[in-house]
Parts: sequence; C-alpha cells; structure tokens
Amino acid sequence: MNIHDFLSPSDVAIDIVVSNKQKLLLELASKAGARLRLPPDPILAELSKREELGSTGVGGGVAIPHARFPEIDKAFGMLFRLRQPIDFDALDGKPIDLVFLLLLPESTKGEQLSALACVARKLHSKFLHTLILGILLPGCQTINPPALVRTGSCRLGRDYLTPTLA
Repeated sequence: MNIHDFLSPSDVAIDIVVSNKQKLLLELASKAGARLRLPPDPILAELSKREELGSTGVGGGVAIPHARFPEIDKAFGMLFRLRQPIDFDALDGKPIDLVFLLLLPESTKGEQLSALACVARKLHSKFLHTLILGILLPGCQTINPPALVRTGSCRLGRDYLTPTLA
C-alpha cells in the first residue's frame, strides 16, 4: 500500500489552529465529514472512542488518529500541520504538530494495519517528515517537489524549514 492511495493534495492543510486534543479531533471530523459527505458527529465519536483505548500520538511530534466506518469504501487520509504544537498524550509525552487522519472501510482489517504501517513509516522517516513539512511551509514552496525528493534540499529548523544551497 502506498500513501498516495489514500492521501490527495487537496486533503493536506497547514497552519491549523486548535488549542487541544478534543478541538483537533472535532476539526478533523468536520473536515473529513465535509470531504466524504458524512455527518461529522459519528466520525468524532469513533475517533474519540479510539483515543479512549490509548493515544494515537505515536511520538516525535506525530499523531495518527484512525477509525473504521462502514459508510466508506476505500481508505481516506488527511494530513494537518498545526500552527502550534498541542498536548496529545503522545507515547513520548511530547506535544504533536503533525497529524495524519486515517479513515478506513469497516471490512478491511488487514488493510487498516497496512495503511497504518505505511503512514507510520512515512511520518517517522526523518527525511520524509522534513520533506512533508518543506513542501507545506512557505519558505520551501518555490522548491520543485520532485527535485526536493531527489536532493533533500530542505533542512529542518526549530519551527520551520529553510531551503539549503547545494
């Protein structure tokens, strides 16, 4: 499974302003509901139910909230970069600022594990984490993404990415 199977450029957002975990889950449910033409309340309920089992904050500033829904027929993802990190009860105890929402069809339990593993690998790859942030942040918007993939021409600053010179 490839991340492009369930994430499209239109489902990526930056500078999302939320003050806590519950407001982030509400924002995710609202945006996903609008995109999938589903009411946001059941999405929020399922995401909240999953968080009660244990935080989906996987560490390194990353959270991967996820749930299954019978109303969808294929995996759906959204990637958010928060303006300010928030507490998410992550495994490492650190705040998160990169969030990947993953919604999956109810009947595909094997696909869920495959999709979660795919997202986790991609987001925990330091280079790809830097690449994702670099493409999303204003300082790197002028860089050609295919060239960025080949050269890794952005470096991570404390709260931003800056283009590097060859």
